[in-house]
Amino acid sequence: MSEGSYVPGKVGVEPSLGYFLSTARNVLAARMDRAVAPLGLTSSQIGVILLLWFERASTPNEMSRVLSYDTGSMTRMLDRLEKKGFLVRQRSHADRRVVELALTPLGRDAAQQLPARIATVMNDQLRGFSADEVTTLVTLLQRFIANDAHATMTCGQAQSPTDWPSWTSDEDHGEA
Repeated sequence: MSEGSYVPGKVGVEPSLGYFLSTARNVLAARMDRAVAPLGLTSSQIGVILLLWFERASTPNEMSRVLSYDTGSMTRMLDRLEKKGFLVRQRSHADRRVVELALTPLGRDAAQQLPARIATVMNDQLRGFSADEVTTLVTLLQRFIANDAHATMTCGQAQSPTDWPSWTSDEDHGEA
């Protein structure tokens, strides 16, 4: 699609790129909700659990930034996860002003189960796509996101599914 392909007078409610992106996100979220419901989680909560598990964020501020949530929404999500017993908040030993997040045993158990559930959902949703098509889709979406000067890219470059990391949580995290 070339620069300026959307004409203001011709933009309507009929299916467009925005419609398909929004619908794809909703379909994936609903499918993921069904997959993680037995764990007591929602698709929105997966990111927090995995970011803690993979040590990519450890404070509410870091979570908000990486997941692109405002601080109020993040606080409410953390409240729900804490109430359900998946994480705890604790004051930093290095700086008492900082609140650190940590997974509970229930949270660690869920984190270990999430990769298999996510892989199943994604494999089902990508049924019929070749590895090259998946890589192309990811690359195109990364370019789409990068066109927003205010967007923060929190993920790396597109890889072939055969190059994706294995989900061997026991080895990666020293858990017994």
